[in-house]
Amino acid sequence: MSTLKRQAALKSSGVDEIRRETFSNGLILATETMPTLRSVSLGVWLKMGSRHETDEQNGMCHFIEHLLFKGTETKTAQEIALIVDSVGGQMDAFTTKEYTCFYFKVLDDHVDVAIDLLSDIIRHPKFIPEEVEKERKVIFEEIKMVEDTPDELVYDLFTETLFRGHPLGRPIQGTIESVGAMRQEQLTGFFRDSYEPGNLMVTAAGNLDHDRLARAIRDTFAPMQNHRQAVAVAPPQPRSGINVREKKELGQLHLCLGLPMFRMADERRYQAYVLNTLLGGTMSSRLFQNIREQRGLAYSVFSSVNSFLDTGDLLVYAATSPDSAREVIDQVIRELRRLKDDPVEAREIQNAKDHLKGSLMLSLESSNSRMSNLARQEYYFGRQFSVDEILDGVNRVTVADLQRLAQEMFDGTRCTLAMLGQTSRIKIAPKDLEF
Repeated sequence: MSTLKRQAALKSSGVDEIRRETFSNGLILATETMPTLRSVSLGVWLKMGSRHETDEQNGMCHFIEHLLFKGTETKTAQEIALIVDSVGGQMDAFTTKEYTCFYFKVLDDHVDVAIDLLSDIIRHPKFIPEEVEKERKVIFEEIKMVEDTPDELVYDLFTETLFRGHPLGRPIQGTIESVGAMRQEQLTGFFRDSYEPGNLMVTAAGNLDHDRLARAIRDTFAPMQNHRQAVAVAPPQPRSGINVREKKELGQLHLCLGLPMFRMADERRYQAYVLNTLLGGTMSSRLFQNIREQRGLAYSVFSSVNSFLDTGDLLVYAATSPDSAREVIDQVIRELRRLKDDPVEAREIQNAKDHLKGSLMLSLESSNSRMSNLARQEYYFGRQFSVDEILDGVNRVTVADLQRLAQEMFDGTRCTLAMLGQTSRIKIAPKDLEF
């Protein structure tokens, strides 16, 4: 679709302030004008994350994300920090399993500063050997920090089991072994092969002028050319199983119990959002009320939906006493079974919808959240959805939809369970998860 047709489609769907275009070298730009703000959030997104790495490369996207802040051909790391501070801006980056983002939030008067700095970091990084070694040590500490953060570690154990043998099952930050073995020439080669315009998109939201921003982005990124095709990704085959790791020093037992789900762009996603909300997404949800409020078995218990390009999962997390772990698991399975067997009451589904719609509206009040939303919709859907479209998708979910989805998804033979803590007293087998 041409740029003009794309813009017309956006306007016809109610996305009046969103514009999108693709430059001749494949770089995508999407912007949303928010004239009532004084800020602009600008992000450069690499459409690659840890799932695009080989076993030996595990953690390389994350390592490079760190290194791009350590200096360019014309600026030191300290000079980069001084530029950010001099305009009162906020600059950061993060890596996920499917993409990497570098973003800068500034006052609208300083958009040019954000463009210049982000483009310099992306286009002209200087991989200084001493900085590579220092940052390697920083990442080692980050990996150790995950080891000391049980709610993060148990999620890694869960995905390792669910996506066993697939890149989605590996930790984003890599391992001590994989990061320790990475040589500078491997890092620079991976950067050179990955950070090409066909793999990049720029999104911006706030008090901005699209045409002016487009000219600046075009001038800055036009010299970049594509030399390699994008890395192909193979869909995983989710597996069931139990992953138990003993960690005696933990006072609580942390567990994740979940099931495979469909990809982000599946038409049933709104049903999944509503189902997750009433299962464990709020303080009034079934899991929270049953496990915490009525039984006092856990302080923290919730469910979440995690979606990717070609798969996803719905999981329940809880932290509880080792003596209560089996009862918590039984109660989680009980709630899953109830959603399969019994239709949800109209009032409960309406409460879940109202919560979802309110959360959506609140989440889109900042330029940074709008900038991120542009990128995620572009990445997963190749188009932009208006708020009205999303609200309509939530409103259309029916009681019958939820029960049908629960019956399709909640198959106990497909359950995955990860447990971390004092696990030696807990005896549980795959058949105990079946329902």
